[in-house]
Amino acid sequence: MTSEAAVTGRPEKRGRLRGSPSNGGGRDAWLLVLPALIPIVLFSVYPLLQGIYTGFTDAKAGLNVVSNFTGVENYTRLMSNALFWNSFKIGLVWAFSVTIIQFLAALGLALLLNMNLRFRWLARTLALVPWAMPPVIVAIMWRLLLNPTYGPINQGMRALGLGDGNINWLGDFNLALPAVIVVGVWVGMPQTTITLLAGLQGVPQELNEAAAIDGASAWQRFRYVTLPALRPIILAITSLDLIWNFNSFGLVYVLTQGGPGGQTMLPMLFAYNEAFKYGNFGYAAAMGNVMVIVIALFLILYLRTQPRDKK
Repeated sequence: MTSEAAVTGRPEKRGRLRGSPSNGGGRDAWLLVLPALIPIVLFSVYPLLQGIYTGFTDAKAGLNVVSNFTGVENYTRLMSNALFWNSFKIGLVWAFSVTIIQFLAALGLALLLNMNLRFRWLARTLALVPWAMPPVIVAIMWRLLLNPTYGPINQGMRALGLGDGNINWLGDFNLALPAVIVVGVWVGMPQTTITLLAGLQGVPQELNEAAAIDGASAWQRFRYVTLPALRPIILAITSLDLIWNFNSFGLVYVLTQGGPGGQTMLPMLFAYNEAFKYGNFGYAAAMGNVMVIVIALFLILYLRTQPRDKK
């Protein structure tokens, strides 16, 4: 018999593909995603929602303590809390200072590591050392380095005749925040360096060679060739660094616990003390909700800097 396809000249229609949504493909896809989705819901989404709700209650520390819904009372109280907003200001100074200095130092190091130097592999390995260390270990190490009595930094200053060498780096009102910022830069610089180094290796060498032939100086090649090529990577990594730095807790807590006199009291530390030192879980959750909003704004900024695919 002559088939319909042979008569009409059109290809014969095949049956539905196996695994299409109408045949249960959508259900199979959800089954594949479920093992990864369950931990996200349990350990990320649920705690976030619980924290948001707790911020609208008068939850306190203790066993069998009944919490009541109080609406926006915590937020009204928070608006007049000058100490929290001062810690918020310190947190912004910390986050922006660390991010900017970190980027400039990482860019210089990435440019250096991108050159064809001897022992470049060793330098790249050493650049990753701070990234491989837990923040608590880093903080303890820097507390020893900055110790006013036997710290190597003060001893080196004494040996070089730079002052009396008895500077209390983490206990001085004027020096504590700058010292903590330096430690924060040292800790976060490796990931920024590696990201920028990867971007530098993706810049076409032909563009630099063509610019050099046209008489462009090293600075002009960097400004008009390298920097524009790195722009998407720079926007992405600085936005992420800003989010991570504002959300920092463990490093500063071990270094100073917010002292001296609240000079390094980041908002995360302030909320931690409110919850676990004074037992005001609801009030602390309200602080956390305000910080979630700020971090969400940073995240929106990061997403807006990402290149969009043009259709």
